[in-house]
Amino acid sequence: MGKHMVSVTASVPACEPPAWAVLQRQLFSVLDETWRVFEDRYCHPDGGLRFDGELKGRDGADDFYEPFFNWPMLYMLGGADDLLDACKKHWNGITRQLSDAGFLVDEYERGYDWFHQGESLLMFYGICAADPSDDTFRQRALRFADLYLPTSPVGNVDGSQRIIRAPHTGAGGPRRGVDDEWAQGFGAGLTNMKPYGLPLEDLPGIDTWDDLADPVNARRMGEAMNRRLGDGDVAVNLASTSLIANAWLYTGEDRYRDWLVDYVQAWRDRAAAAGGVIPDNVGPSGEVGELHDGRWYGGPYGWTWPHGLHSVGAVAVVAAMNAALVTGDNAWFDLARAPLDRVLEEATRGPVRDGESSMASTWLQRLGPDADADLQLVPYRKGMHGWFDHQPLQIAFPAWIWWCSGDPQDRQRLDRVERECGYDWTTVHAFRDKEEAGHEAPWLAYLDGRNLDYPARALGMALGQVARRMALVHEDASSVRTDDIHWWQRLNPVVTEILVQLTTGAPAAPYNGGLQQSRVRYWDADRGRPGLPADVAALVEGLDETRVGVQLVNLSTTQERRVVVQAGAFAEDGIDHVVVDQLDDGYPGPNRAYRADEFTTSTRRIDVRDNHLLVILPPGTRLGLDMRVRRHQFTPSHPTFDRYQEKQNDDR
Repeated sequence: MGKHMVSVTASVPACEPPAWAVLQRQLFSVLDETWRVFEDRYCHPDGGLRFDGELKGRDGADDFYEPFFNWPMLYMLGGADDLLDACKKHWNGITRQLSDAGFLVDEYERGYDWFHQGESLLMFYGICAADPSDDTFRQRALRFADLYLPTSPVGNVDGSQRIIRAPHTGAGGPRRGVDDEWAQGFGAGLTNMKPYGLPLEDLPGIDTWDDLADPVNARRMGEAMNRRLGDGDVAVNLASTSLIANAWLYTGEDRYRDWLVDYVQAWRDRAAAAGGVIPDNVGPSGEVGELHDGRWYGGPYGWTWPHGLHSVGAVAVVAAMNAALVTGDNAWFDLARAPLDRVLEEATRGPVRDGESSMASTWLQRLGPDADADLQLVPYRKGMHGWFDHQPLQIAFPAWIWWCSGDPQDRQRLDRVERECGYDWTTVHAFRDKEEAGHEAPWLAYLDGRNLDYPARALGMALGQVARRMALVHEDASSVRTDDIHWWQRLNPVVTEILVQLTTGAPAAPYNGGLQQSRVRYWDADRGRPGLPADVAALVEGLDETRVGVQLVNLSTTQERRVVVQAGAFAEDGIDHVVVDQLDDGYPGPNRAYRADEFTTSTRRIDVRDNHLLVILPPGTRLGLDMRVRRHQFTPSHPTFDRYQEKQNDDR
């Protein structure tokens, strides 16, 4: 952050603080209480989780980090000063805990798929963004990213073939095969996997799930999975680009950017050869379909099994976001557009019925009564018999594409999805799932000016979700788990989706490994740390490719607050100029009057030509900022806060 910056002082009184501002500050206050309760109840003093069970196989590391995944984000938004140290304590404690269990090598995943690695790294990415000056985490970020460069001695990457060598990789190198339990026999007794169907469709004599009840068939399936789903590159490995981008944000080194770009381009080339839709598997020799009889679908966490669009669509968005971040070029989003357009072509209509799709239970909770409507249902999966597993489209995918690109055609796709989806985008459904996302539709309607009370309703909903989580914590009979390693993430009381939307003007980061991007970010100018100062509430009222509108309110009636507004999560955007509102006259009026006179305001333009703006908020004031911005004007980086001097200008 530069030493000099333009400043503006608010003068318009916040006579009747808006409900959204009061609720936003209440949410910050409640969250700063509840994470402490969770910590005291479920964590050891060193930060690890109270767990006395046994971890087996390869799966599980992500579930220990996930209960804390959004805690660093709360700190960056303006959470308690000591929350950052708490985040680091828990990351270190969990890392020691998993290292002792044999899941990590040199503090990093020994070897597992990137669908889950992406989830486990969200907390780490958040800490890196929250405190880039911490050299220990900086060195970790570089060391972890180096594992996924072609020059790494662990051998995860084959640079000549432009592939990651296996679906399971990590600090131990390529870990071929699948989980040991599955390799020995994937049988009908694995009832939790039944909704996803057969992992491989082309084994003779295994046509239905019930055929796996035969131990011979179960063993055949396990052996085939170990051989065909445990080798070569897969689309979900694209989530590793966030690890590379995170290191590049620290150093700006070409070696990180060059491999990220080359790897994503390799998948773009494969998608073009397959007709546009990204394939999900590449064999050890670099050939698409090598392990699946030439088919571009069939890889693990790919189009056929288990999640389809939910996993492939997510990593396509993540990879495009990362490539665009390091290059400033939005053409990368073609990788994410094609899958959406393809499934939209195959859409049908109908309600969501329990048991009729692999994620029906998720949609029943997300949509509530709207799940019974005549909905647009797109196929999430592609198999040997065509497209199947129809469900509502995840709005986050087209939303992120439009948000990043600003392309009118991407906006048209989003508008088409709203017209045809079959439910009302202004409804705020009261739910909070593990991804802490899913409220993109009513937020987008608000940005369009059609859902004006969304901020207050959404913040009220968020407070209700915190209250429910705390009720579940209070009802929990034990603070120690011996079996269910997903328990803690279902009780995490920290909610940040709505705060991210309203204060930074962005959807929540893609859950399977995305970096949180934003249109604005805030710094407390007096405490020299990220986030909104105490008593200050922020609301992004509107945005497009060239504009961001923000309201700032100081709810304190005694204290001045100073906040630095930054353009872009990584200071990558520029503020050309800003139009602000200012008080003309009429307030507070004479002291003998029993009520304030009507006051008048006007606007003025201030040239900024920088990526930061200092806003001074005297007690009880508000300020509207209409910022004209230029996307990708500066080289992105992990910004740190430096003390500064206000730029002197007689016009301000």
